[in-house]
Amino acid sequence: MKKLTLHRLLAMGMLVILAAFLFSMPTMAQNYSFSLDEEIVHAFWQEDGTLKLEYTFVFSNDPGASPIDFVDVGMHNDGYNLSNIAATINGQPITHIADSEYVSNAFELGLGANAIQPGQTGTVQVSIWGIEDVLFADTEGDDYASARFSPTWFDSSAVHGPADITVVFHLPPGVQPEEPRWHRSPSGWPESPNTGLDEDGRVVYAWRNPSASGSTQYEFGASFPQKYVPESAINRAPSFSIDFEAIMSVCCMGGVLTGIVGLIGLSSWSNRRRKLDYLPPKISIEGHGIKRGLTAVEAAVLLERPLDRVLTMILFGLIKKEACQVIDEDPLTLELLEPKPKLREYEKQFLEVMTEEPKNKRRSGLQKSMIALVKSVQKKMEGFSLKETREYYESITEKAWNQVEAADTPEVKSEKFGDAIEWTMLDDDFDGRTRRTFQTGPMYLPPWWWAYSPSTPRPSVPSTKVSAPAGGGRTVSMPSLPGATAAASVVNSVQNTASGMVSNVVGFTNGVTQTTNPPPVRTSGGGWSGGGGGCACACACAGCACACAGGGR
Repeated sequence: MKKLTLHRLLAMGMLVILAAFLFSMPTMAQNYSFSLDEEIVHAFWQEDGTLKLEYTFVFSNDPGASPIDFVDVGMHNDGYNLSNIAATINGQPITHIADSEYVSNAFELGLGANAIQPGQTGTVQVSIWGIEDVLFADTEGDDYASARFSPTWFDSSAVHGPADITVVFHLPPGVQPEEPRWHRSPSGWPESPNTGLDEDGRVVYAWRNPSASGSTQYEFGASFPQKYVPESAINRAPSFSIDFEAIMSVCCMGGVLTGIVGLIGLSSWSNRRRKLDYLPPKISIEGHGIKRGLTAVEAAVLLERPLDRVLTMILFGLIKKEACQVIDEDPLTLELLEPKPKLREYEKQFLEVMTEEPKNKRRSGLQKSMIALVKSVQKKMEGFSLKETREYYESITEKAWNQVEAADTPEVKSEKFGDAIEWTMLDDDFDGRTRRTFQTGPMYLPPWWWAYSPSTPRPSVPSTKVSAPAGGGRTVSMPSLPGATAAASVVNSVQNTASGMVSNVVGFTNGVTQTTNPPPVRTSGGGWSGGGGGCACACACAGCACACAGGGR
């Protein structure tokens, strides 16, 4: 019998892994073959620091090929929301818009009955707005922001022939023609873009290559003064770039490649997780004893709960104090009430942002208020034990839930839940625990609930009188709903409110973290690289995170 060498063992292992991978892949019997006749993309760099994209794709499906029934559009990260996407196929609305099943950081457009049939041509138009985390500090050190973008590209096994591709940058309103600068153009493209002003007076850079490739990634960039966008919209950390071609050239053993892929995944996870760590490390320097007297909101910051939930907790507290009420849930619109109750500083800042700031400035305003809140909690924790204090407030959360769950009647259970909702929201499993607690029997929503969620249906039956005191020994009238229905209404309303204020919690929190817990300063080298034209980031682009953004799979 031949002796198995290390190389043979490795080879056998890789064959097993490869076989498992191939058999685990979805069966795709389709034979996609098409040309990308034209691709036009307008990138609007907005004054609030977000990006809006408008794509136009013209596909010609080959005779004898499978219908183009799906189009996957790659994105640079997860800083977008599916609810902020609209699309059409030959002028007809596309209703199937979902996370892609085949490409990471991408969404799929299901063409359904309007699929592009063999031998036919179809035009797909897509609009994506509110894309976050797209601007970076320019390495020139002159207070410029770097905006880089790659239009989505398609699988080389499916797309063929030349593609007429046009990329148009619309710089933020107010940028003067002499202020911005473009970055080095991709190979094979004109050295400099066409310049001008659009119909809104915004500076425009336009690149066009009528003989481009629909399966190649092209990257474009421009820099402009940071003063035209909010400070919070600028990512200060340099981007991490990896030369995949160089890696592939030296990775002759599957184990090495597997290790690298794992390292990339771990690095990506670590970076995402770090963005949610908005408390600075120095708060972890142990003091002595427990810091008592924090509010539920301050405790949420100490426990580093998601900031969208912290904002919702603040809103709950203000409504319960009768400082404001919600008059429109989408977009969230508040009305101030009189007389004004005594408010905490973070409550004042929240109300100022939500009632006085223009809607397109609220995100940065809320980030500033969260930065102030984090710093306030940090100062209060000086000299106290972080570990003991966190355990103390986690125990308060558990006690609040225990009181709700141990209540003898649905009326008392509902009242205790309404009174302590901010504390119960500190539970990581708030959604699930709420649903389980009120799964059976009626749930009595507190009287203030409709000041928070006016869209919640009111019961058609008369309200049930609850004998439990509501302060001052008086009784309150609490409308009841089926428990499961009411619990779902509470959970969904909390989720929708949080999403409406923040949109993307990772991007929002990253804007806070950049100030409260900034990443360590790195020296040059070590895998960190700048983009063309001296800009700091080469990854503010749609499609960078995926190998291909398949057109029709």
